Amino acid sequence: MPGRVTIYDVASEAGVSISTVSLALNTPARVSDRTRQRVLSAADALGYTPKTEAVAKARKGVGRIGVLAPYTAYPSVARRLGGVLKAVGDGPLEVVVYDHASAARSASPLLASLPLTGRLDGLIVMSLPLEDGAARRLGDSGLPTVLVDVSRPGFDSVHTDDAEGGRLVAEHLLERGCAAFGFLGEAQVSDAYVSPGQRRLAGFRAALHDAGRRLPPARVRYTAYGLEQAAEAARELLSGPHPPEALFAGDDTLAAGALRAAGSLGLSVPGDVAVAGFDDSELARALDLTTVRQPLEESGRAAAELLVQRMGGGPAAVREVTLRLELVPRGST
Repeated sequence: MPGRVTIYDVASEAGVSISTVSLALNTPARVSDRTRQRVLSAADALGYTPKTEAVAKARKGVGRIGVLAPYTAYPSVARRLGGVLKAVGDGPLEVVVYDHASAARSASPLLASLPLTGRLDGLIVMSLPLEDGAARRLGDSGLPTVLVDVSRPGFDSVHTDDAEGGRLVAEHLLERGCAAFGFLGEAQVSDAYVSPGQRRLAGFRAALHDAGRRLPPARVRYTAYGLEQAAEAARELLSGPHPPEALFAGDDTLAAGALRAAGSLGLSVPGDVAVAGFDDSELARALDLTTVRQPLEESGRAAAELLVQRMGGGPAAVREVTLRLELVPRGST
């Protein structure tokens, strides 16, 4: 009685390598349609029966990408994921979501744990800095990877210029005639990486310096992330002996806390204090908050497109996409 047909038999019949058969059946997005059909025809002719899931994926041409990000920490990340899903649409790709703790809340914030398994054909990492070891693992694995909201040599990336965003806010507040400034940002457990908030603060401070203004350390506050925590920190700042006339918050949630603090102290906005945020979230629109608009959905879409190109054997050169920021003035300034 003839023995069971193996992957070696399929490779010989199709005239391809064993690894190509494996790719065609398990990660079909990494081979051409023609090659996949050739492998499937050989498997059918020989009566080869691989795992059911592999057959289904191969016949549909389905590939699987992972998206790793701190979803439960920041509303902005969910909007980036929405861009990825929209780009993928009804195409032949499955999206697997991996939640990860916020880097700001970790004593070891550099991303070391990665879902490197044969079940993924590509990976998008959002708003999480890579450590050297993780970067090496990704490079050694050959897994196509795109970074969002961060950048690193050797990796395709999509990001914005956070420092430029801080500059936009400072220039706007200066044009409005403000003279005393404050900043409210998210506290970090570790200083092992530079966060977007720190870059926004650096740009804000640099623009003020260029205009002959200072941002004293006493008017910079850091807080745990959240509306209530931000409101408490802003209350301390706004009720001090030398309160700011204008307060820039690292994102819209922190800015919403600042607005709540101003209201609890009987301060008018923008009469007594102007408030600006970052992201242009639904919250910002509801609160009539001046903010910096990030193209969040666009960043997810661009990352997905880069990844699909990379999975299909795209250009060898590393690509870096920088998206434009826009100041959105509203009633809070």
